[in-house]
Amino acid sequence: MAQTQTRDEIINLRASKRQKRLIDQAAELLNTSRSEFMLDVACREAEALLLEQTRFALSEEKFKRFMATLDQPPRDNAKLRKLLQSKPPWEK
Repeated sequence: MAQTQTRDEIINLRASKRQKRLIDQAAELLNTSRSEFMLDVACREAEALLLEQTRFALSEEKFKRFMATLDQPPRDNAKLRKLLQSKPPWEK
């Protein structure tokens, strides 16, 4: 069961009539409120942006091992080969 989070923070923003109408139309299509729609979309975009910015640091020794691993040829993987050779569902 999903945990319910208390929403006690307020976010205010201004929009043009056109932007508000566009957001309202999209929210209505999803049968949700404007606020819920905006929060869902904003959080999804924020997560995507943060994931793109993820980086990690390694010591010189670990970096060399990491690069050596990347330089090795991939292991044979029949399931992956089959997946990569199959047509996507939208092309069937």
